[in-house]
Amino acid sequence: MNDDERPYVHGYGQHESARLQDQAATLADLLHADTGYPDGSSVLEAGCGVGAQTLALARSSPGANIVSVEIRADSIEQARARVQAAGFGNVQFHQADLFALPFGPESFDHVFVCFVLEHLSDPLGALAVLKKVLRPGGTVTVIEGDHGSAYFHPDSEPARIAIRCLVDLQRAAGGNALIGRELHPLLQRAGFEAVRVSPRMVYVDSSRPDLVDGFTLKTFTAMIEGVREAAIQSEMVKPELFDAGVRALHRTAQNDGVFCYTFFKALARKPLIHRYRI
Repeated sequence: MNDDERPYVHGYGQHESARLQDQAATLADLLHADTGYPDGSSVLEAGCGVGAQTLALARSSPGANIVSVEIRADSIEQARARVQAAGFGNVQFHQADLFALPFGPESFDHVFVCFVLEHLSDPLGALAVLKKVLRPGGTVTVIEGDHGSAYFHPDSEPARIAIRCLVDLQRAAGGNALIGRELHPLLQRAGFEAVRVSPRMVYVDSSRPDLVDGFTLKTFTAMIEGVREAAIQSEMVKPELFDAGVRALHRTAQNDGVFCYTFFKALARKPLIHRYRI
């Protein structure tokens, strides 16, 4: 089984599609305010899923030529429908395996990857493939979360156990839910230069009701709730303990609650000159 055929730990149902859309809308400014590509440039979005991030790309770079690839046909159709409904005409979609891209070497000026590497057993290999289709001097942007960065008030051991269930399930599926902290060494090992990583913290308290609803509840807590059955069936946790953890996460959305989580955004460049190792 290759990486693109591995089960997506969050599933492919309407619940997950809605969660991804809520997440993208809530975090658009935090993650994408400084993402923009020049008019006429060619951009590859690798692993576009249902198009949750594609809309932000199309909106921020209306003059760029964006090519979005995804292995699942049903996800591609959802992404295409969303982009068309929003009125953007600068995106083309291709159904393709990330590890067998239908593009020649040095086909793109820029590559964009968001919430993809965490699901792969070989993220370094994926970066090598993406580097190959990137032109010398071109940039790669990688955005990932890190579930180990979550902390909250009131603190709760059951909540931390429920989060750990998702981390362990993703590891069992071949992924890494803690990959955000590894982006800098990963990109360096892949041979990119000028690697810069910036943490993007989501801080939520009752003075930010949009984030309480859009992030604490509809993004993060919904993500944990979505793996309940898998965690219980895998005998990682008793149902009552997992449910107590979910209740504790909901508790952080009350007036005296606080929730924090950190995303990591990396920008790097493909060297102009290939460096041979001896």
